[in-house]
Amino acid sequence: MARSIILLTLITILFSSLSFAQNDEAEPENSVLLFTKTEGWRHASIEPGAMAVKKLGQENGFSVIWTEDTYSFSEENLAKYDAVIFLNTTLDVLDTPEQNAFENYIQNGGGFVGMHAAADTEYNWQWYGDLVGGWFNSHPGNPNVRDATVLLVDGNHPATEHLPNEWDRADEWYNYKYFNKDTKTLLELDTNSYEGSEHPGNHPISWYHEYDGGRAFYTGLGHTSESFSEEAYLKHILGGIKYAMGVADAE
Repeated sequence: MARSIILLTLITILFSSLSFAQNDEAEPENSVLLFTKTEGWRHASIEPGAMAVKKLGQENGFSVIWTEDTYSFSEENLAKYDAVIFLNTTLDVLDTPEQNAFENYIQNGGGFVGMHAAADTEYNWQWYGDLVGGWFNSHPGNPNVRDATVLLVDGNHPATEHLPNEWDRADEWYNYKYFNKDTKTLLELDTNSYEGSEHPGNHPISWYHEYDGGRAFYTGLGHTSESFSEEAYLKHILGGIKYAMGVADAE
């Protein structure tokens, strides 16, 4: 009888340990809110992009909540997240109370990641424009997606440390009508490698900065669905997410 009790106790302890391990695995320490609402052009890459970000989270230990519900932008809800990602959002997606809650979130140390059309969002909200670091103006057409060479400016950042000095790829290359001069450039476009740049000799396409109490990373790359199956690009946005969450620093 005593042996049976001992055996039962050991089995109970084993299953309890497994249960705790499963709970730890099911509840990552970090989390991000992935926001994809559009009021203008809707990119076909949003869905594959969201699935790619969720997969990055599964593989790298952070949870991803994907939403287009603006009610997520309350102070109480935003406090749950280490970073907020705007993936190809367009035009006016938040009302004034939601904007205020988001400002408060950043001011309290929150992180922001903007991908591609995040710069085509909230043109009448200067605080947001400064957060993103730039606003979209135009892009080349016929075709809008074309090959270009991306130049590495700063390789001491988790978003760029894996990239070569010259990175040849196809995307839709944005021109910007506004730049926040306080951002730190990570990548530029070689304006001689394609036609359509409005920033000859100095065309930033990815940057980061500390802003109003928080951290922000932006990349102009990510128009195409193919981007989100490209290993180098996925590492690029993963590094940006880690920086925004505060789990990786720019050196």
